[in-house]
Amino acid sequence: MDERKYNYTDWDDSVYGTGRTEPPKNRGGLMALLLILIIFLCGIITVLGVLNVKMFHKLRLQEEKELAISFTTAETEPMQTEPITIAESVSPGNPMASMELQQSPASTSNIPPEGGLSLQEIYSRNIDSVVSISCTLNGGSSSGTGVIFSNQGYIITNAHVVDDAISITVQLTDDRIVPADIIGMDEISDLAVLYIEADGLIPAEFGDSSTLQVGDTVVAIGDPLGVKFRGTCTNGIISAINRDVDVDGHTMTLIQTNAALNSGNSGGPLINCYGQVIGINTMKIAAFSDQAGVEGIGFAIPSVTVKEIVDQLISQGYVSGRPTLGIEGEALALFYRHYYRLPAGLYITEVSRNSDAYAKGVDKGDILISIGQERITSMNEMKAAIYNYEVGDTVQVIIYRGGQQYQLELQLTEDQG
Repeated sequence: MDERKYNYTDWDDSVYGTGRTEPPKNRGGLMALLLILIIFLCGIITVLGVLNVKMFHKLRLQEEKELAISFTTAETEPMQTEPITIAESVSPGNPMASMELQQSPASTSNIPPEGGLSLQEIYSRNIDSVVSISCTLNGGSSSGTGVIFSNQGYIITNAHVVDDAISITVQLTDDRIVPADIIGMDEISDLAVLYIEADGLIPAEFGDSSTLQVGDTVVAIGDPLGVKFRGTCTNGIISAINRDVDVDGHTMTLIQTNAALNSGNSGGPLINCYGQVIGINTMKIAAFSDQAGVEGIGFAIPSVTVKEIVDQLISQGYVSGRPTLGIEGEALALFYRHYYRLPAGLYITEVSRNSDAYAKGVDKGDILISIGQERITSMNEMKAAIYNYEVGDTVQVIIYRGGQQYQLELQLTEDQG
């Protein structure tokens, strides 16, 4: 057969089976051209940007040379003076624009009137009585400040500094670090007494806070933001006295000061101009206020209150007259409430054997739902609910157990720590 008689181009479409028989077209040249065009455009933009910056700089210099200052008389009539160009007067290298330092007198003591001590004397008199407190907690740590008030090893601090602590250490000003034990603590007054075994302790001198007046000079010494800044001294005045502040459902009567107090100052001393401790710093306004950026408002527990509480903590380990249900617990997490279909409440983890709750069958694992008309979901809410009751009063509570709710009448007993 003569193959020349057939024209294969009539049926050959360059596709055989499932693919083309012709090689793909090469578009490399087109891509290279586009790349070159992009580079060229970027170069033009860069050059225009540089020229624009140079032009702007030249115009700014021109404006500065044209700007001059003229002076007028008291009658606002212009004086005939030569213009002074700002750019030339402040240009680098001008020998007339040099700074001269004059000899300063030696620093003098800041002594308040009527025989008070200087700030330096107040600090040196009290610094050896101020200690740094570090606590190990379950899954964390806390720190604060304390005041030595007895050479026998007793130290005052805030209750919230050592609350829930597994172990406590105290660092003295001579860098000794010693373990500490809690003698007693009172959450309502936010005071605690610690004990350490150490020699050479220097106790602070405590003054009578009832004689304070608004405007009196005060000094705070402590560890703002932790041990890293221990021994920091700040000063201010008494901003207010007998200031009632609501904390966790109860009212504390405190001294207000503008001396700078931050986290870590808690438990440290507030000192008058005679070097006497007249308060124990307890909180900053940010601790109980939603307002942001508040400065210059701090609080301290008056020394007359400190004496009353500390004396009882040392003698008996607790403060008389504090009511309690004898129940300890923790808030129920939302996950467990939904997973086990439990009501919102306080999950009871411990019941005191000396309490009426124990006598009436309340046990670990029960859930405290309410006290009177108050719903309870945390320890703070439980303490706030019984704050206005007295020892011996009876309260109605609702307990959840095994899918049912039970109403009980429980008598409040004295909290002995």
